[in-house]
Amino acid sequence: MKGKLGWRAILVLAVLVVSFVYLVPSLVGNLPLWWSNVLPKDKVQLGLDLQGGMHLILEVESEKAVESQLGIFADDIKRALREEHVWIAGANVLTSAAAMELTLKKEEDIDKLEEFLEKNYPEFSIEKTEKDDSGVAVTVVMSSDERKRIRQFAVSQALETIRNRVDQFGVSEPDIRPQGQDRILIQLPGISDPDRAMKLIGKTALLEFKLVDDLGDVRAAEKGDIPPGSELLYEVRENRETGRATKMPILVERRALLTGQYVSDARVQIDNQFNEPYVTLKFNAKGSRLFERITGENVKRRLAIILDGVVNSAPVIQERIPGGTARITGNFTMEEARDLAIVLRAGALPAPVKVLEERTVGPSLGKDSIRKGFISMIVGGLIVILVMAVYYQVGGLIADTALLLNVVFIMAALAAFGATLTLPGIAGIILTIGMAVDANVLIFERIREEMRLGKTPRAAVEGGFGKALVTILDANVTTLIAALVLFQFGTGPIRGFAVTLSVGIVASLFTAIFVSRLVFDYLLLKVRVKRIPV
Repeated sequence: MKGKLGWRAILVLAVLVVSFVYLVPSLVGNLPLWWSNVLPKDKVQLGLDLQGGMHLILEVESEKAVESQLGIFADDIKRALREEHVWIAGANVLTSAAAMELTLKKEEDIDKLEEFLEKNYPEFSIEKTEKDDSGVAVTVVMSSDERKRIRQFAVSQALETIRNRVDQFGVSEPDIRPQGQDRILIQLPGISDPDRAMKLIGKTALLEFKLVDDLGDVRAAEKGDIPPGSELLYEVRENRETGRATKMPILVERRALLTGQYVSDARVQIDNQFNEPYVTLKFNAKGSRLFERITGENVKRRLAIILDGVVNSAPVIQERIPGGTARITGNFTMEEARDLAIVLRAGALPAPVKVLEERTVGPSLGKDSIRKGFISMIVGGLIVILVMAVYYQVGGLIADTALLLNVVFIMAALAAFGATLTLPGIAGIILTIGMAVDANVLIFERIREEMRLGKTPRAAVEGGFGKALVTILDANVTTLIAALVLFQFGTGPIRGFAVTLSVGIVASLFTAIFVSRLVFDYLLLKVRVKRIPV
């Protein structure tokens, strides 16, 4: 028994030391450098309801992704059909029907088209054909399964893109997860600039490189006479002194020669001449080859750099540009340039997002919640401590010690696992304080029964802990199962409550069965008390 007492004391001491190691970063403001390099430095993270921040629900306009993918498929199919010697007189994308209308010159090419689609694009099928003077109009429809796959992929890709942007923005413990079929829930605790975060998250960041149509008439295009194969865009320039923005029309070719999908890195640099920030782009291997070929074939032409449909700049290509680097210049502030680099590195959203719900929680509300939660925990804890000490005397003091250790273990576990403490989590801790002494009450009542039967203090303690163990495990394990179910299927506040409740149950089992028994055995074996007042 004495040998068991020794290793149990070492185990409890080891758990205490580890718990305090994990709690120190939350209790001490500035940790020494050696601590950060060797020991854990993560603090107990506070949730949105405790430290303030942003709560957003975004809707991904996934149908836009279907339309975009349909246009890409249409270009690919037209290009591939030319190689198969199937000549297309015209093509029109029917976005509302998720279809495309191809006008074939020859009626016998329908069979070739059908065979080509079955072999290369099984997600498309011919729905109907109509013959007129210009040729044969064939309607090719995208399957419903393919549309569903594109929508699902758009939501998952938007989720990852937003998560990458938020991570680079520097928000600690963000909560980003899907909600329903096409919605994304975002919680950003402790954020100080919600407007900047909103712009960063919601920016589509579609980067395109298109040649400027220098032969087209810009004034005629403004009146609606846009040449085939071109589009009218605008370059927006803002005067920071007056705040006025001017829009300059630019006619560009509709086909993008290069897009942001080939960008591997984006960094902020400072122009030595004008002392203004700009963004440098680095393309991947394929993008570098494309950019070198594009600049080599279009020397002395202007290349428009377009972001989300707005021309950022349209410099003249002076020579072939090898190395796969480009720059985006503009009248940027350092913050704007940094945010632009973040969204370009994280990638463009596959579809636009729409804000359905936006709430900002102020830090004062969080501080008030922490204060009230702390007061309720102190008041409840003191009442439990006093009742146990008065009713069970020395046994009550042992239970109170186990109770205090229980709170320490809970907070240390939250820091160790990187869990976030929320207001419902504080409620879970307060509930655990009440439940923590429940096991001790069962044990003490059993010990009293054994002592009334005339057993020695040692035998009474053995019988009390042994006979109460099954009841304690039954009560706590069933509660733990309920807490785990809440964590698995609950969301938001429910999960926060389930986390602290689950950790609290495990900690209370350890303190009630293990720590309390260790103290009793010490009093009986080392101090050799003749009577245990419980």
